[in-house]
Amino acid sequence: MNTERNIRTKTAILEKIKEYDTIVIARHQRPDGDAIGSSHGLAHILRLTYPQKRIIVANNDNSEYLAFLETEETDPDSIDYTNALGIVVDTAGLDRVANPNITKSKELIKIDHHINVTPFGDLEWVEDDISSICEMIADFQYTFRDELKCDRRAATLLYTGMVTDSGRFKYAETNGNTLRRAGYLLDFGIDMQRLYANIYLEDFNYFKFQANVFDKMQITPNGVAYVYVDKAMQELFHLSREQASNSVEFMNKIKGSLIWLAFIDNPDGSIRVRLRSRFVTVDRLANKYGGGGHSNASGATVHSTQEMQALISDADKLLADYKANNTGWL
Repeated sequence: MNTERNIRTKTAILEKIKEYDTIVIARHQRPDGDAIGSSHGLAHILRLTYPQKRIIVANNDNSEYLAFLETEETDPDSIDYTNALGIVVDTAGLDRVANPNITKSKELIKIDHHINVTPFGDLEWVEDDISSICEMIADFQYTFRDELKCDRRAATLLYTGMVTDSGRFKYAETNGNTLRRAGYLLDFGIDMQRLYANIYLEDFNYFKFQANVFDKMQITPNGVAYVYVDKAMQELFHLSREQASNSVEFMNKIKGSLIWLAFIDNPDGSIRVRLRSRFVTVDRLANKYGGGGHSNASGATVHSTQEMQALISDADKLLADYKANNTGWL
C-alpha cells in the first residue's frame, strides 16, 4: 500500500472509531500472539484514549499459551451489536473469525496482513507485506500519537505479537520499519526478560516431544519435511494446541528443505496443517486445501490421512518445480 493511501485508510479508520460509542473487536479462531496482541493492544489504546467509550474484545476462545498476558474475552452472545462498530483483526476471511456475531455490527472494519483473497467489511486496511497486525496497530498509534495514547501495557501486547509473528524478527516480512516500530514500543518500558521467559521457556517434557518430532519427521524426494502430530502423541507429551502446532518450527533448518509441514490432529477429527517455506510460495497450496495466509507461512485443513498424503505430494511437486527453475537456494 502506498504512503498516501495508507494515511487515507488509517485516517478513515480513526474517524469511524470516533463516531461510535461502542466498539467490538474480534480476531481469528485458535489465537496466536499476533491475534491476542493486536486485538487487546488496540482495545487498550482505545480505552486509554476514549474512556467514555465502551471498548469490547469478544471472541469464543482464548490462548492458554498467552495466559500470562491476562487478557479477558467477553461472551459474543452477550453484546448488542445494533449500534456498534465492529473491527476484525488478523483474519483473512469471516469463516475463521472467533466471533461470528461481529457481522451484526452496524459497520465493520477489516485490519489484516494476509493475502486478501476474501475481502469483507465496509472499510479494509490490508497490507500483506507487513510482519504482523501488531506492527500495523503500532504504526496506527504512532501515526496519530498526538491523539491516541499508549502505555507499557499496550506496548507489551503489541510487541508480543510482533516478536512471535516475525519469528523474532527473522522472517522475510521483517524490514527497517518493523524494527523501528519495535524500538518505539520498547521505549515504553517493556519487561523483556519476563516477556521472553513466558513466550519461549518450555517444560522439560516439551524437549522430549521435540526429540520425538526429530525421530518421526520425514522428507520427500524433493525435500519437503513433514511430521504428523497425532492425538496419541499430543496425549503422551501433554501438549497444548499451540505446543503441538509449534512442531512446524522444528524443521526449519534443514538444508535443501524449502517447504516444511506439520499436521496436527484436531479434537473434531480434522487435521490442522501448518505450512512454512523459504523462497517458495505456499499460500496457493494452502488455498487448495481450504486455507490461506502468507507467501511463506500459511495454514490449511485436511480431513483424512489420504488427503494429508495428497497435500504432501502436491508440496513435493511444487518444490521440484521450484528447484528445477531457480538457483541460489540452500
